[in-house]
Amino acid sequence: MSWTKLAWILAGALLFSGAPVWAESLQVQPALVDVVAPGASSTITLRNEGPTPTNVQIRVFRWTQVNGNESLTPTEDVVASPPAVTLVPGAGYVVRIVRVTKRPIAAEEAYRLLVDELPDANRTRTGTVRLLIRHSIPVFFSSPQKTPPAVDWTVSRQAGRLIVSARNKGGMRLRISALSLRDAGGHKISFGGGLVGYALGRSAMHWTAPAGGRKFAAKGSVSISGQGNDGTINAVAPVVAAP
Repeated sequence: MSWTKLAWILAGALLFSGAPVWAESLQVQPALVDVVAPGASSTITLRNEGPTPTNVQIRVFRWTQVNGNESLTPTEDVVASPPAVTLVPGAGYVVRIVRVTKRPIAAEEAYRLLVDELPDANRTRTGTVRLLIRHSIPVFFSSPQKTPPAVDWTVSRQAGRLIVSARNKGGMRLRISALSLRDAGGHKISFGGGLVGYALGRSAMHWTAPAGGRKFAAKGSVSISGQGNDGTINAVAPVVAAP
């Protein structure tokens, strides 16, 4: 079973003071929603594995990437029904995700579904920190005619850090995990075995490499490897001057 979780701290000052920490267990399935036209809806299932009821809010945001920066903006094109629910312990609850706009889909539209556990003042314990759970679920609505990802990679140095950029000219996102770089001298940098991020269709995104890239090539080309939507990523990227 795959879950997407992001825990955030409601009272960080108490955490650093050594106060006890406790959390509920909000689970969401699936970890990604993918709908191909003429389909216009899907569902997610929420589940409360904690011992007491919990209040949950569900919101949808349009997800874009411009010049390497991600943005989430409120939207009315896609809605969650219901937008809020109280989950009893041990029970599942189905939420519908519906694209209500009638605008034709040219390629692929990207959204993020934020599922937040809400604070409850009646259940806050004095001298404790409660961790509330946020799930951020990618949601895609696409045309059957969308083109596959077509990514141009580059590597550059900015302020002493190594930056990997992906410009996706295709109509479909590329999910990138287990990313690593190797220069002609055999120096290797790994981003780890997990998810690095997405290069959305017709968008550009970049990531800062982990520390340890000072010995990496300052010119020439770099071999890039990783895992994509449907298999292995193998590419060669030029090392370019920082903008």
